[in-house]
Amino acid sequence: MSVRRWDPWSDVISLREAMDTLLHESFVQPQRGGTIGVFGLPLDLRETDNAYVIRAELPGVQPENVQVQVQDNTLQISGEVKQEQQEEGQGQWVLRERRYGRFQRTLTLPMPVQSNQANAEFENGILTVTLPKAEEARAKSIPIRSGQGGQQIEAQSKTQQ
Repeated sequence: MSVRRWDPWSDVISLREAMDTLLHESFVQPQRGGTIGVFGLPLDLRETDNAYVIRAELPGVQPENVQVQVQDNTLQISGEVKQEQQEEGQGQWVLRERRYGRFQRTLTLPMPVQSNQANAEFENGILTVTLPKAEEARAKSIPIRSGQGGQQIEAQSKTQQ
């Protein structure tokens, strides 16, 4: 049996590596999905000149069990997948991997939207929410006058808040 000298700094280094890993996984590269509860609610956010279009995957969820709320520039999608009840005489579960329960996802949009003109559609397990941008957040065309002869040039500007 060999005798090895104890180095107290080796424990400190491993603690530092563990903290680096923890910080990296939670802040630098957090896991995608923004999950609350047991569900991951994957979604895509697309910006057009006049609106934001959000598409969320909700397989197995009934449209009547989904709620969409918009306030200022915050979108919240929540709902519930109900558990199937096993009826008498239909046997026993051997394996149950499908998820059920409540889910929620909150998304902050880069600019304000007009919540009173929002539109939501649900088709084939895909929820599509269209949120028109607030007037002050839309791109505006600004005429530019040149110093010679009063000629105007069109330019595009996007207002950031």
